[in-house]
Amino acid sequence: MNILDKIIIDKKREVILKKSIIPVSQLEASVFFEKKTISLSDNLRNSTSGIIAEHKRRSPSKAEINYSFTVEEVTKGYENAGACGISVLTDGKYFGGSLDDLLLARATVNIPLLRKEFIVDEYQILEAKAHGADLILLIAAVLTRDEIKSLSEFAKSLGLEVLLEVHNQEELEKSIMPTLDMIGVNNRNLKTFEVSLDFSKQLAAQIPYDFVKVSESGISSVEAINELKPYGYKGFLIGENFMKTDNAGKAATEFINQL
Repeated sequence: MNILDKIIIDKKREVILKKSIIPVSQLEASVFFEKKTISLSDNLRNSTSGIIAEHKRRSPSKAEINYSFTVEEVTKGYENAGACGISVLTDGKYFGGSLDDLLLARATVNIPLLRKEFIVDEYQILEAKAHGADLILLIAAVLTRDEIKSLSEFAKSLGLEVLLEVHNQEELEKSIMPTLDMIGVNNRNLKTFEVSLDFSKQLAAQIPYDFVKVSESGISSVEAINELKPYGYKGFLIGENFMKTDNAGKAATEFINQL
């Protein structure tokens, strides 16, 4: 069993537990439930940098990245740097995140927030909306076509945008549907953790123009972004590169200024 399989098994258990503690009615009563969402896809289309900066404390591939910042410091720094949006990891066991991180980010910034999570159930989409997210991530590697369809339709019914993450041709082919806004190519193989920009380059031509193309993971230089832009990529998700520094906001500012 690979790490992704383990995460999904744990996630399904976690959702069952959460459902038993916090009813849907409580999530729907959140002050953010009626909030108009901010479009990340529009921001990316109109941006020259396309940076989606990530708040990430740790990951299965890198035990600890950074625990010394507050969510407010990081997200405010990213907003000031000119990021198009912010990805907030909410998985606790493997990434050290929480829904409270999303809530704190929402209270701090006024740019699009992605709930970065392993979504397997509509309940998690309600949680995302209730905690101030503007969009959700769906990972093709762990969902069937029918699941991608029903989850993306549900997200759209709540006014949330959908970023679908793929890693290969097969995942892309099963996933293309009108309820997606952005298609992200993960340069990191979630099963082996091998990283290569070739994944983004190889799949670029297969992604229809209706969707904003996003390249995720393993992007650590301005050169990498300049290499990917001719392939039609408008968004670039960067986390570790900023989080491993002493000042994530400053690192993001310098990076975006170079672009």
